[in-house]
Amino acid sequence: MNILVINAGSSSLKYQLIEMPSQVVKCIGLVERIGMEDAIFTHEKDAEKHSEVAPILNHEIGLKKIAKTLMDPKIGVITSVDEIKAIGHRVVHGGSRYSGTVLITEKVKFNIKDLFDLAPLHNPAHLTGIEVAETIFTSAKQTAVFDTAFHQTMPKEAYQYAIPNTYLKENKVRAYGFHGSSHKYVSEKAIEYLDKKSSKIITIHLGNGCSMAAVKDGKCIDTSMGFSPTNGLVMGTRAGDIDQSVIFFLMKKLNKSADEVNDLLQKESGMKGLTGFSDLREIEENAGNGNEDCKNALKLAGYRIKKFIGAYAAALNGLDAIVFTAGIGENSSLMRHLSCSNLEFLGIELNNSKNEIRSKEIREIQKEPSKVKILVIPTNEELEIAKETYDLLK
Repeated sequence: MNILVINAGSSSLKYQLIEMPSQVVKCIGLVERIGMEDAIFTHEKDAEKHSEVAPILNHEIGLKKIAKTLMDPKIGVITSVDEIKAIGHRVVHGGSRYSGTVLITEKVKFNIKDLFDLAPLHNPAHLTGIEVAETIFTSAKQTAVFDTAFHQTMPKEAYQYAIPNTYLKENKVRAYGFHGSSHKYVSEKAIEYLDKKSSKIITIHLGNGCSMAAVKDGKCIDTSMGFSPTNGLVMGTRAGDIDQSVIFFLMKKLNKSADEVNDLLQKESGMKGLTGFSDLREIEENAGNGNEDCKNALKLAGYRIKKFIGAYAAALNGLDAIVFTAGIGENSSLMRHLSCSNLEFLGIELNNSKNEIRSKEIREIQKEPSKVKILVIPTNEELEIAKETYDLLK
């Protein structure tokens, strides 16, 4: 079964065509800067990359470009769009309605739209991607794979906020969690690697967005992101956890509007707010050259991760492994070092030489005496979406 995985952003389209159940990736691609005359289109097949700059003014043009490229005689992988049997769409917010992958219906699309306010940067783009895909890939089944679904196993004491009960019952104000496909994928890989029937694992997804999850026997029992993808860890441009009184101070004392505060906390804070850079590679380089703001930001981000490790070890009542994944988690030896230092009391001891090794395979980076395994597991959210779509339709 050929499954096309689509991740539609506000100005981008990521895609992979994956053959299931063999899990063979036939091609991958990306459309960037949608809405611009100089949009960038990249398509990769068999390690050969094709790139071009062209006007791609909306998602419909972008998806038509993808479909045409998939059928291109030279760089394509199919001869007709009818060869694609299913399309798996990443959807960031599914609220409390969805705990698994679903076939897309009019009701599902309505519910995705109903959650626009909770994920204003993501859900509108996802819905656009779905509606456009329906007009192009007319014979394919369309599925929605929600970032929030994996976290729906959290107990009430983990997801409820200590505000009047009516806000949970009537307005569904609660912690939902995000990056679910990534946490699910790497936790399953870790369980398989550990070969244990019962397991206690902390997964640490570090990219431009960052989150952690406590996973017991394959089920999420807590996660660092909540009502929206803004709280928890320090991120590229997002502040993470912050005293809510700071928001009122900014509004009342500094006369900032709600929209201005929202933009500040989501787009101008985090590592960018602390250093002027949102890319960790630049921050590490500048820290190495003596930039005190960059050095401080790295320590602050690592400290926040360590606090969550401690909290989740307590919630799990023990710990078998911690897992680093995503762009920063997989590639930054410095951030892994900062996150694991001085945790010997919890049985976490990093091997510095193993930590410096780079690989695309699952690897252990702890010292031999370490009671807790420290694993680096490359994530593959697209493959997880394809797997869940295939399992639903087979």
